[in-house]
Amino acid sequence: MSKRRQSKEEKRLKEAAERRADWKQWGPYVSERAWGTVREDYSADGSAWDYFPFEDSHLRAYRWNEDGIAGICDRRQTICFAVALWNGRDPILKERLFGLPGPKGNHGEDVKEYYYYLDNTPSHSYMKFLYKYPQAEFPYQELYKENAARDKSSREYELIDTGIFNDDRYFDVFVEYAKAAPEDICVRITAVNRGPETAPLHVLPTAWFRNTWTWDGNEKKPDASKTVQQETSAVLLKKDLQSNYTLYCDETPDLLFCENETNDQRLFNAENASPYTKDAIGEYIVSGNSNAVNPDQKGTKAAAHYRFDLEPGESREICLRLTELPLPSGDFRKSCEAIFDRRKAEADEFYAAIIPPNLSDDAKSVMRQSLAGLLWSKQYYHYVVKTWLEGDPAEPPPPKQRLSGRNNEWKHLYNDEIISMPDKWEYPWYAAWDLAFHCIPLALVDPDFAKRQLILLLREWYMHPNGQVPAYEWAFGDVNPPVHAWAALRVYQIDKKKTGIADREFLEKVFHKLLLNFTWWVNRKDTEGNNVFEGGFLGLDNIGVFDRSKPLPGGGILEQSDGTSWMAMYCLNMLAISLELAREDKAYEDVASKFFEHFVYISDAMNNLGNDETELWNEHDGFYYDVLHLNGDQFPIKLRSMVGLIPLFAVETIDAAALADLPDFERRTEWFLKNRPDLTDDIACMQASGRDGRRLLALVNKERLRRVLETMLDEDEFLSDHGIRSLSRFHKDCPYFLEFDQVEHRVDYEPAESRSGMFGGNSNWRGPVWFPVNYLLIESLQKFDYYFGSDFTVEFPTGSGKMLTLWQVSQELEKRLCSLFLRNQNGERPAFGDCPAFQHGEHWRDNLLFHEYFDGDTGRGLGANHQTGWTGLIAKIIKQTAEYSDEDNL
Repeated sequence: MSKRRQSKEEKRLKEAAERRADWKQWGPYVSERAWGTVREDYSADGSAWDYFPFEDSHLRAYRWNEDGIAGICDRRQTICFAVALWNGRDPILKERLFGLPGPKGNHGEDVKEYYYYLDNTPSHSYMKFLYKYPQAEFPYQELYKENAARDKSSREYELIDTGIFNDDRYFDVFVEYAKAAPEDICVRITAVNRGPETAPLHVLPTAWFRNTWTWDGNEKKPDASKTVQQETSAVLLKKDLQSNYTLYCDETPDLLFCENETNDQRLFNAENASPYTKDAIGEYIVSGNSNAVNPDQKGTKAAAHYRFDLEPGESREICLRLTELPLPSGDFRKSCEAIFDRRKAEADEFYAAIIPPNLSDDAKSVMRQSLAGLLWSKQYYHYVVKTWLEGDPAEPPPPKQRLSGRNNEWKHLYNDEIISMPDKWEYPWYAAWDLAFHCIPLALVDPDFAKRQLILLLREWYMHPNGQVPAYEWAFGDVNPPVHAWAALRVYQIDKKKTGIADREFLEKVFHKLLLNFTWWVNRKDTEGNNVFEGGFLGLDNIGVFDRSKPLPGGGILEQSDGTSWMAMYCLNMLAISLELAREDKAYEDVASKFFEHFVYISDAMNNLGNDETELWNEHDGFYYDVLHLNGDQFPIKLRSMVGLIPLFAVETIDAAALADLPDFERRTEWFLKNRPDLTDDIACMQASGRDGRRLLALVNKERLRRVLETMLDEDEFLSDHGIRSLSRFHKDCPYFLEFDQVEHRVDYEPAESRSGMFGGNSNWRGPVWFPVNYLLIESLQKFDYYFGSDFTVEFPTGSGKMLTLWQVSQELEKRLCSLFLRNQNGERPAFGDCPAFQHGEHWRDNLLFHEYFDGDTGRGLGANHQTGWTGLIAKIIKQTAEYSDEDNL
């Protein structure tokens, strides 16, 4: 068989990896929200949303990162480019996306705009973005007022609920980028009037320097100024760079200049450093103040001003070019269009090799848009904690309370890289366990980037000296599930399958750093030293009775079924990595033996610690529960939740051939099995050979697996039409109650947004479907099937009488997750909910959002709108469903 020809995009990635051409120097690295973040919060009480609200964002210069609509920048965010708009009615220029902060939204942070990541390549050689801009005045105050009037039992009041999109009275604004060379970028902006009447639109492509000079006081300010070359209006962007950039604009628009500096006079009634502050271009456009912008046409922020009166259905196109190179001779627009045509065709070629051909056009579109969303969600992330705590030389010192407040124990943390974000509006900061899941689908298109991301969080300027991995910006010291080892192994395997090369250097680098992290877990989170863990947050927010990140009432200890299971999974992941490394370096057999024994000790504690009523495994119910230790007493928290399913994640199989090649490891395991049956008899611990001679390591033995699956696959419990719920539907009619210190603690089944105020009311694990845990469940079922094969079948659904192998069950779960996004027999996508425009609107129905989580009953998308991070796993699920199937099933 002849080898497939390498695509142009793959060649670009190879050039970038070998540092022959820096195709990733520029990308979509601009955040969609920099206001309301911890980084910009210099308050005494840590009220980030209040200290820097949206209303200040067009007036105040950011200290750490920039934001914009469809923005791009270089990898150090020296220069930014984004699109600003004005419809002739808004009170401010539309330069950034609006949303409600947690204290003012009924369910937490929520962007109140509609925008879509339509396409992107890993080198960002071609990118496409869509923003829907209303023609009526944007209803900022209505959104504030209506959401404030609703309680947690009501749905959030969304932008489309205001009626502002009725009769299609909006503009579709498409923003595309195509690279002619690594630092030569063509820009195409296409505005379409979808409404029934002629409507005005101002389009302002904007370039600016991130403000780095205000905080230092000694840094030389960069300079943007007007220049004319080849009869084209242009902005020259000069800084202390190896080369300068020029933004060329067709149609000779007016060029407007100001400074990217705070309007101190408006905000603080203080003197401005310059009369032409950050909001000056908006003042010129919206207020008609001709004195607002710099008449000398220079500054640190510049915009090209285009004004159109678009008739119904009319579209207008703008071309620009941001480059360090001289402008090519000839027709400006034709030259740009030719580059767009080439890069778009090359993007199609690239994805044709990744997306299975037997998928339907609809499924292909879902997969490609989800991957585009992951690539658009890269962000330049800058946060130096020591500097943030102590303040800048040229600025007043922060309040002293900060030195003992948030993140004060993370002074070593120095973040200054491009990082994959969960969501660039709602979560414009990295989260360690989210990022681990991002890397799985990212490995399909850019394994090098996925590997670098996993290594990055283990670098000494990220990982705490004690071995803890930073969790997320609001509390780096919080505890996320330890999935980094799992992600590293899966990325290694995906990369090996894709390229045919085993990147053992990557795996070894990750492994050695994770040894430190594993030790941190063992030393810090096993309070009683009995191999049962109490992990705190662990990514499951308010699924439990108590807020796990706070001390329990009465000083009790909650022994966690999920915390202990995550650690058992961690052991097996580290075991699998060490066995892989031992294939070429036998010294790793000793380390593998260590993780094998540690897994056995955790498994024994998980299944046998305590009596029948106080151990994590409840024999009567056939399910795992947390156990509360209080005042010498122990009792299970009999809440049927994802906590009881996570034990399934701890599973690994070992091939007979691999075991035979590792004689030292095999000998030690056999000794352990022979001499410590007290620890191994009740778990799946390599005692017997399965299909093709494989051995099984798992927290749950065969009988317990069957009993847990009986509950998990029951449609009245966990199984929904769209995946596995995070809380059993059993609790809809039977809420869980626990009375403690005359306070009643209660958990109800909540399939959509949580009505609990726990974790600020922005935690929603009490019923919805979440992709990360569903994905791990699917993988676990496939591993169990790898061992048991067709000899092990279960009812699917429970009570149906239909018997399936675990492999078939995993495929059925994959199909249910895919059904969230694919059109059903009515032509509707469950993730779109009951919104007619989203379901049937000609210009809405094929533009997809990949929400943070999904209604456990209806499948409606909820939470962060653009959580293309872990929900981007749908790309991997669609791909493997197509590859494992003998028919076109999607």
